[in-house]
Amino acid sequence: MIRHPLVGLPSDTYENSHLLFHSLGDKYVRAVSDVAQCLPVMIPAIAEAMDLSALLDHFDGILMTGAVSNVHPPHYGSTPTADHEPYDHHRDQLTLKLIRAVLDRGMPLFCICRGFQELNVVMGGTLETEVQRGEGRLDHRSRKVEDMDVKYGPVHPIAITPGGVLEGMLGKSETLVNSLHRQAIAKVAPGLNVEARAPDGIIEAVSVKGAKAFAFGAQWHPEYKAANNPDSVKMFKAFGDAVRLHAARRVNDKLARAS
Repeated sequence: MIRHPLVGLPSDTYENSHLLFHSLGDKYVRAVSDVAQCLPVMIPAIAEAMDLSALLDHFDGILMTGAVSNVHPPHYGSTPTADHEPYDHHRDQLTLKLIRAVLDRGMPLFCICRGFQELNVVMGGTLETEVQRGEGRLDHRSRKVEDMDVKYGPVHPIAITPGGVLEGMLGKSETLVNSLHRQAIAKVAPGLNVEARAPDGIIEAVSVKGAKAFAFGAQWHPEYKAANNPDSVKMFKAFGDAVRLHAARRVNDKLARAS
């Protein structure tokens, strides 16, 4: 029986009828399962009850999802305002520590939307909110339509950095992406390479400098119907290949220690 590598995906939290729930979007689960060909497993946002080192012993890669919530501004040295809301403190407590632990281990890491912004914060960067208000900026916010194919459809091009990780995955210098965010990177973290920008200069993709494994972030949503999007297929297959390589190395290390 073939063992599919395990990919952990941290949950979001929300309250309903005075009870706290942990949730994970199906589009991320399907992209990991159907395209990356790995087994997705939700990590509940209970950082206070977790030994992250012991937890990561069970995983071969981590995918940081997007979310409705935003990183709480004090985590990157800013003062909270109504423009920064909503928040998910339970997620912050887990993911900001989790990203660092994953990078320290050299595990494959794929960060999307909120996860992309979390990666920048963990690495020492900052965020800006309501970017559409800036002079010369595009409106990157989600379109207010019921049709999800329209909401998640491509809306603007990105210029891909020559010779970078993203160009290596996609094999081209420009592509079209969707856009469903109102926050973005303000100061890029010193440990990150810029992999793509929107026409207004907004950073759309980054990679971790000197990473031991796949460590990449996208501001857009490649997970939406990933199997039907050639760019998304290439990105999630690259992530899945990195996860399988990491899993194989773990097995070989265990065998070597046992011999």
